[in-house]
Order: sequence, then structure tokens, then C-alpha cells
Amino acid sequence: MADTPDLEEEEEVGPERRCVVTGQVRPKSELLRFAVAPDGTLFPDPGHELPGRGIWLSASRDVVNTAVAKRSFARAARRPVVVSEDLADRMEALLARRCLDILGLARRAGQAVCGFEKVSAEIKSRRAALVLGARDAARDGRAKVQAMAPGVPVIELFDGAELGAVFGRDAAVHVCVLPGRLAQRLKDGAALLAGFRG
Repeated sequence: MADTPDLEEEEEVGPERRCVVTGQVRPKSELLRFAVAPDGTLFPDPGHELPGRGIWLSASRDVVNTAVAKRSFARAARRPVVVSEDLADRMEALLARRCLDILGLARRAGQAVCGFEKVSAEIKSRRAALVLGARDAARDGRAKVQAMAPGVPVIELFDGAELGAVFGRDAAVHVCVLPGRLAQRLKDGAALLAGFRG
């Protein structure tokens, strides 16, 4: 009997695309998508939602800036494309907003808490899927939480004010997200954002 491909393994990887700058082939979820409007204007598409054929790039500020400088978008689209010089900044802002929106959904669903005591309690009960620490907070405080959560992914890409706004506070230093689909979406989104803020 002939070997059959492992369909379950193929589904885990998902569709792949090629970065027009580096030439690397990666799963779509690990790449940035851009779309060209009918008038030739290029738009960042972090949610992979805009119509039309996408142009894909590795998730890195340097790669986006290289694509702008070398006119890679026009070559990939095979037509003139209007590209803003601040494209990398725009993509960073959209990725950050997307992550914070997911965190807001997790908070409203009761799957995210903030504050040292609450985060510590979730870590000790082994319910933490993901920990976020404010990147502008004191290093020793962030290190203390990290030490309590070995093996738990820690994201330090957001300022305390950004995290605090999600929870209706001026600032938040420690945030914990519980297991579930939202935690995975946040982790995936943060992996893309790390190419801009890491």
C-alpha cells in the first residue's frame, strides 16, 4: 500500500507563501500581508482580510523598509504601486492594535487578569498560558514574575500605558492570559510584532 501524506500534519502548517524580499517560504501566519487597491495604493493587511492577491513579507521592520527602498511591491504586483515611506511604522501600529484588541477580548471573556497578585495566583495555579510584562517597567519586577513562570511564554512588547488601557487603568505592569484560542492568537500576533519592537 502506497504511503499517504499525513493530512493532520499538513493542516497544522497551513498554506505557505514566499517573502518577496528574502525569498523564504513560510506559513502565512508567520508573514505580513499587503494588498494593492484598484488605484494602486498599497495597504498593510495584518488580518489577511483585504480582497485581491496579497504581497507577502517576513515580519521584520528591516524587510519592510528594504521592500520600500527596492520597490519590491511594484515588482511583485507587476504594476505601479503607491507606497508610503512610513509603511513599517503603519504596520507596527496595526499589529500592536490587533494584539491589544485580542487582549481586550480575553479580558472581557474572563481569560486575562492584571496586577502582580492576580498574575501570581494564576501562575501558581498553573493556569497561565501567556504572561505580558510592561517593557517600560522596572526590570527586577518583570524578572520576578518570569522566575515564577518557567516555561510560560513572556511577552514584553507593550508599554504599561498600552496594557493599562485594556484594563481601564493608567498603567499595568503584569498581565496573564489563560489558555484558549485568544491566548494563541495573541501569541501569534506578538510574534509578528516582535519583528518591529523586539
